[in-house]
Order: sequence, then C-alpha cells, then structure tokens
Amino acid sequence: MRSTTRRSIALAALLGTAGGLVAAAALAGPGGGTAPTFTPIGTYATGLTGGTSGETSAFADGRLYVTNSTGNSLDVVNASNPAAPVLERRIDLSPYGAGPNSVDVSENGVVAVAVEAAPKTDPGKVVFLRADGTFLATVTVGALPDMLVFTEDGDLLVANEGEPSGYNGQGTDPEGSVSVVSTKGILGGRAPLVRTAAFTDFNAGGPRAAQLPAGVRRNGPGATVAQDLEPEYITVSGDGRTAHVTLQEANAVAQIDVRAARVTRIVALGWKDHSLPGNALDPSDRDGGVNIAAWPVRGLYMPDAIAGFRVRGQQYLITANEGDGRDWPGFGDESRVGALTLDPVAFPNAAALKANAALGRLNVSKTDGTGPNGYTALYSFGARSATIWTAGGQRVWESGDQIERRVAADRPLAFNASNDNNTLDDRSDNKGPEPEGVAVGRIDGRTYAFVGLERVGGFMVFDVSTPTAPTLVQWANNRDYTRVPAGPDSGPEVVHFVDEDDSPTGRPLVTVANEVSGTVTFYEAR
Repeated sequence: MRSTTRRSIALAALLGTAGGLVAAAALAGPGGGTAPTFTPIGTYATGLTGGTSGETSAFADGRLYVTNSTGNSLDVVNASNPAAPVLERRIDLSPYGAGPNSVDVSENGVVAVAVEAAPKTDPGKVVFLRADGTFLATVTVGALPDMLVFTEDGDLLVANEGEPSGYNGQGTDPEGSVSVVSTKGILGGRAPLVRTAAFTDFNAGGPRAAQLPAGVRRNGPGATVAQDLEPEYITVSGDGRTAHVTLQEANAVAQIDVRAARVTRIVALGWKDHSLPGNALDPSDRDGGVNIAAWPVRGLYMPDAIAGFRVRGQQYLITANEGDGRDWPGFGDESRVGALTLDPVAFPNAAALKANAALGRLNVSKTDGTGPNGYTALYSFGARSATIWTAGGQRVWESGDQIERRVAADRPLAFNASNDNNTLDDRSDNKGPEPEGVAVGRIDGRTYAFVGLERVGGFMVFDVSTPTAPTLVQWANNRDYTRVPAGPDSGPEVVHFVDEDDSPTGRPLVTVANEVSGTVTFYEAR
C-alpha cells in the first residue's frame, strides 16, 4: 500500500559541495538497533529558471509528479530508477489557471493538481489526470487551493487558503475553506463531486461563534472569521474519516469530519517561551555569528505542514512551525523590535534589548502583546521547531532549540543562511532555519519524522517512536552552498516518505522538492 503520510577551497570544505551530505552518527534507538542513515541517490532537475519550480511533488508506481510555477506546468517523470529520473512529458496547465500549488496521486493512480486562478482571490481548480498525464476532469474549488491530499478510499481534500490580495480597500479577502471531492468512478467517466467544509458558522453572530477559541489569532482588518482562517496543509487519519488542517496565520488547527464535510472543532496552538532552557534562539543577523541564547520572546507556532501518526493505538500530530504573518497592501502585522515602544515595567532593560545585536532586528507581531504603555510581550513568527500534539491539540513534545543547534554544529558557516544565499546568520532575525515540510514513516518497526528546513536546506530526521521523548537522528542535506542562488538543493518545500513496499529500490525513500533550485532529490534509508 502506498504511504500517504505524506532546503574558495576552505569554504567548500566547510560548507560542502554538490552531492554532499551531513553525516549521521550511528545512533542507537531507544528500543535498540541502529537508526537508518538517509543518503541522496538521485535528483530530478526541472531545468526551469527565472522563478520557482519543483515546489511540490508526489511519487507513485515509479513516477514522480512535479509542479512548476515557472511555466505553469506539471512534469511527469519516470523515476523507476530514482538514481536517474527522466522527464516523460511536461503538461501545460495554463488552460486551467495561473499556476499549480500542489499535486498528489490516489491509490488507483489518479493524479490531482491544485491550480490557482488569476486573480488568486477567485475560485481555483483541481485538474485530474491519469497516471500517464492524460486529462480526466476538472472541478472548481475555493480561492487559492494551496495543498491537496487523497484519502485511502479516494476522497480528495483541498486546503483553499483564501489568501487576501490586500486590506482596507486595497484588495480582496476571500474566505478560507476545505473542499472534499469524491473521485469515485472518475476513471470510468463519472464526474467528481465537490462539497465544502466552511468556517462561516464561526463568524460573529453565527451558530458556532462561541466555539471559536479565544487564542485563535485574528487581525485582518475588517475580516470575518472565515476570511481570517486560511487553510495551509492537511493530514488525514488512516481510516480516512478525520482530517487536521493547519490555519497558519491564525496559529490554529482545524479538525474536519471528512464524510460530513464539516469542521468539527478549531484548536488554538498558543506560543513557545524562548526564555526557557532548551528553547533558545539566535534573534539577530547583526550579532557577529552564531549566538543561540534565551531571550524574552514568545514564538507563535504558526505551522505550515502537518502529519499524523499512531503509536500504541494513540493518534498524534506533528507540525513544522514555520511562522507567517499578514503582510499585504493596506495592512502589515510585522515590525522589528527596535521600532516598537516596550512597556517599561515588562521590559526594564528595553534599551539593551532593542540593540541590533540583541532583539532589535527580530521581526515580531505588531498586533500581539500590546498594552497602554507599550508592548508587554514580544511574539515572533514561528517557533523554529517541530512539535508533537495529541489529536485534540495538547502539546506533548517540542524540539526546542535542537534544530538551530544542530545546524550550528554541523555547518557553522551556513548557520541560518537563506535559500538564495550562503550568508551566515542571514535569517536569524526572521524565523531562522524555517521548518516548513514534514512527513512521517515507519522503518524496521520504528517511527520517524522528517522535517524540511526551507531556508538553510535539507531535513531533520527525528525518531518519534516515543512521542514524548523523540531523538534527533540526522540532518540530511544535499545542498551545495557554494552555488548561489540556485545550487542544488535550495528551498525545500515539500517532504514525502515512500515505504519500502512502494520503493523502486526496495528500501524506504524520502523525497524532497526544492523550489529555489528546481530539484527533487531522492534519499534512501540505509
């Protein structure tokens, strides 16, 4: 069964060269045995330049499907030999919209591609194709379909982000929603059926307004709840009945009853205390290099990707806590700490904190933590971490500062570099390594999570077999920091796990789609 659990010589020596890999130590897992090491075995390059390509991918039955914003296309790739992928055909998606945002493949080989409209605030489409790329059907879904995923029984869920084009009369703000599309019989000519799980009941005065948790972040000027909730990424339970959807800007997760196409609950995720031991961060790009320390900052989780897994019969969720504020014509909720007035009681050392080498350069929310005498708390975007939650939204584990510390230890000259430069410390003031993608898979009886780092590159491997006490196993990274901006592999966007039964090599694989370099790389577990 296909798994659905679905970034001079001296410089080269320190930063790595093409095909390089941050090696994993031979770590013994908590239950004994040696953890696998993930090694790159092959890369598909789109060859497209001048924008972004290779943003998302899906793999099934020896074929790799890759979306490209550049050229508005989908690549169908023969990857029966992952060491040497070959392009079969490039499909023009311009008849269906302005550009693709996601791709997935069902158990019976139906390919679905989410395509946004022009303008993006109009309803988008899902294009259905056969495995070889021939056309099947299209359906209309919500505005800006950002991610889609098939359930085991063939339903398709689509996260319609409904991202605004502007506020205060300078744009349009559509509602976010989740489309549930039945594809039963599509290979025989039956038209797909679309239902919508909407958030309108949670609007002020709506029948479920009282069920909206107080901690859900709402700050779009004049926006309703349904406009402020912007679905980003979906994970589906093994039985296909329940989905969990990240609402990134709102710092929340919604639970969906798939059969009823209904939002059953919304959970606010809260924040991480960066002043506590183990939760440190480097908040400045002007502090001379790596300086990971405790600071009086609260990190809003604001996850992008989410994945589900079960351990001993218990359902868990893991999120990649990227962070994302609202910054559109007419409204922006980001500011550097140095530009804010800090409450003198909450921050008696405000002048020192506002120095560029301290917190002065850190991007934080302008709409959270306000008080009559200035800001009483500082909320940054994202938590620079991965977090495990119960299905009900209770936090059970946080990776803390492990990701930044691992990057600093393994590639000190690439610490918090961005996906389009190799500048040391470049992103410390703004989300750090920026965890974005996440996938989960089982290998030799143990459960592993793979967390993609959008800025610095590669992915972290955590053994999550004990969800309350995961172990960091490896930072797998094939990025060439000497080739900027587009050297492989830059800008990991989506991570997928392929179990050994579905792998052409007979070993588990992880695929990483890199949007800046336009490459998709296969890593094999060894």
